[in-house]
Amino acid sequence: MLLENKTAVIYGAGGAIGTAVAKAFASEGARLYLAGRRRATVEAAAEVAGGDVDVAELDAADEASVERHVADVVAKAGRIDVLFNALGMLDVQGTPLLDMRFEDYAQPVTVAVRTQFTTARTVARHMATRGGGVIMTVTAEPTIAPDLGGFPAACAAVEALWRGFAVELGPSGVRTVVIRTPGSPDSPAVQDVYRLHTGRPEVTVAAIQAEWGGTTAMGRLPLLAEIADAAVLFASDRASAMTATLANVTCGAHIDM
Repeated sequence: MLLENKTAVIYGAGGAIGTAVAKAFASEGARLYLAGRRRATVEAAAEVAGGDVDVAELDAADEASVERHVADVVAKAGRIDVLFNALGMLDVQGTPLLDMRFEDYAQPVTVAVRTQFTTARTVARHMATRGGGVIMTVTAEPTIAPDLGGFPAACAAVEALWRGFAVELGPSGVRTVVIRTPGSPDSPAVQDVYRLHTGRPEVTVAAIQAEWGGTTAMGRLPLLAEIADAAVLFASDRASAMTATLANVTCGAHIDM
């Protein structure tokens, strides 16, 4: 198993991506510490994952709460090998920039930078002292489209933050990986965005795949399980030489070559 004897912390674990990653990590042998704003959804993710799972309720923007949680994990497990952030940004979409309040534009940038910085810094401090680990997060394919508000700016800010961590933490053996995805059609959040931008109350995975996935090289969008499988690979020692990495899990919505 790729993550056997690894201790993994997942923040934002109650969402669709966090749940999928928790399930994949557990299936590969990781010991899981799941946390999120609503205990009920985190507990639901723990049930899906199965295996050795610890659950906590916390606000990732609260520095003191994150520090207590990390200290608790280290006290119980002795180490943290993997951090995976599946944190929401509270982005406001559906309004043209010319009609948008600055506060609404800036909200996802502020939320994303604060929560991602607070969690990654706190966990990475522990990893650096013991000489290794990997911090991971998720951003979206930088789409040029109307009415996205501050969402693209927030993704760009997170990617810049991860590059900074990479160069500072590399000598300590800590790797950084950003999984870039255009969104998974089987995610309720993506389905909500589809409804918002198309104005259609009825939505199916097939409809999103046909309309949005049809523009990618593979003619589809990645499913949640595929995002989670990529996370397993990059969290594992099989990717031990990979850092400062944007993992392109977009089905060809983004072309690296």
